[in-house]
Amino acid sequence: MLPIRGTQGIKEATLKIAGMDVSVCAASGLGNARKVLNMVKSGEKNYHFIEIMACPGGCVNGGGQPIVPASIRNKIDIRAERAKALYSEDKRATYRNSDENVFVQTFYKEYAKEPGSHKAHELLHTHYQKREKHLKNK
Repeated sequence: MLPIRGTQGIKEATLKIAGMDVSVCAASGLGNARKVLNMVKSGEKNYHFIEIMACPGGCVNGGGQPIVPASIRNKIDIRAERAKALYSEDKRATYRNSDENVFVQTFYKEYAKEPGSHKAHELLHTHYQKREKHLKNK
């Protein structure tokens, strides 16, 4: 899905798959998701596949990322830099799909038993906690 990489809020592409033109869209941030859904609802746009990512910029800017001080965020586009680094690593990776990785295969075979198992979920899924945005004086 190379054509829809990047940190723009709404990305579109048309891919030729088995002789068919497949129209795809990726929206990041709930405001952009709303725009895409309204365009589809009104008939302005028609997609075969839509990906919605809640975080602006997608997962590369999600809640699981390290917190960057404003003094740095205001000077550097952290989302773009993270995305650039991830795409660069992906390009050089020996295993481009996790299910091809012999270490992942061994993990499931010898420890977690199968993808989606309770043990796999327990070890591989992130759990989020609500955090107060600002500390309050008591």
